[in-house]
Amino acid sequence: MIADLKPGFLRFPGGCYVEGQRMANAFRWRDSVGPYEERPGHYGDVWNYWTDDGFGYFEGLQLAEDLGTAPIWVFNNGVSHEQSVATELIGPFVQNVLDGIEFARGPVDSTWGAVRAEMGHPEPFQLQHVAVGNEDCNKPYYTSNYMEFYNAIKLKYPDIQIISNCDASIAPLDHPADLYDYHIYTNAKNLFAMRHQFDHSSRSGPKAFVSEYAVTGTDSGTGSLYAALAEAAFLIGIELNSDLVQMASYAPLFVNANDRRWNPDAIVFNSNQQYGTPSYWMQHFFKSSNGAHLIPSTVQADSSTSLASIITSAVRFHNASSGMEYLIVKAVNFGNTSLNVNLAVTGISASNIIPGESNIMVMTSSGVMDENSFTNPVKVL
Repeated sequence: MIADLKPGFLRFPGGCYVEGQRMANAFRWRDSVGPYEERPGHYGDVWNYWTDDGFGYFEGLQLAEDLGTAPIWVFNNGVSHEQSVATELIGPFVQNVLDGIEFARGPVDSTWGAVRAEMGHPEPFQLQHVAVGNEDCNKPYYTSNYMEFYNAIKLKYPDIQIISNCDASIAPLDHPADLYDYHIYTNAKNLFAMRHQFDHSSRSGPKAFVSEYAVTGTDSGTGSLYAALAEAAFLIGIELNSDLVQMASYAPLFVNANDRRWNPDAIVFNSNQQYGTPSYWMQHFFKSSNGAHLIPSTVQADSSTSLASIITSAVRFHNASSGMEYLIVKAVNFGNTSLNVNLAVTGISASNIIPGESNIMVMTSSGVMDENSFTNPVKVL
């Protein structure tokens, strides 16, 4: 199901999971590599479950490689939900991260590259992005600790793109970064209203990485059509600002139906079956956006009121397999009535469009709060 989305990247091993409620229970990559039976595991005290770390740092890198996508490693920067390591004591944490990068990228005769090779992967992984913490910007010592990590990584691996937890969409950062992380969890109306969130953000400085977004609360249930519509509108807004927003990902990706700790999630599974929520299927509309070219477009509707409830985008996509080029138009109607709209695109002649080759995909259901389930996995599709 993940491969079907054609993801451009995989962010792992998580967000709050990386931090821990207390530092003693933060994710430690060294304890998650090597023979499975020798991994000590740890208690994930944010989500209150024990993990054997069978899916560890190595497996995250391997999964990204298997999917043909870019790995983004989120590492602990000496900050948990309740504790922060002072900058004068952060040195061992910095070395730990450098060792982690060496595990991913180092030659087989390096200390940690040799461990990777022993695990059956002598070739280096293509690790090009790391995130310094998760939602830690306003916590004690974050900025000063961040600079220690930033300087050490750039000195040894200048090509690695470093992601800051601090939001630069409204005001400039006070520290260097290649990208900044942006998270949003809110209700459906708010997320739809945020479709213009990046319209007026500065184009100078780091690019944006929307690494966590979702509709939550009563609007989402365990994954509703209503939530997916608002999320689609938000993603179209991101697509219209793709000169600034480099990457975006829904979160969380998975949930075990027998042990739910968060709602909603994209993919629900148990020991023998799985299904995608409407938010999962919504993302299929965007899987051709990677590498596509945004085309200027304007939309006309019956009234300004009608325009306030819709958002559209148009991209030009080259299919490498078929050699064909496609015009992909996406539209979300967040209102409660049907609309007739006209969309004008710039730069494509009508004579170049082959009507007989066109397809229409519609995501809908009989009710906006409809959800998928094991018994009806495609009620909303």
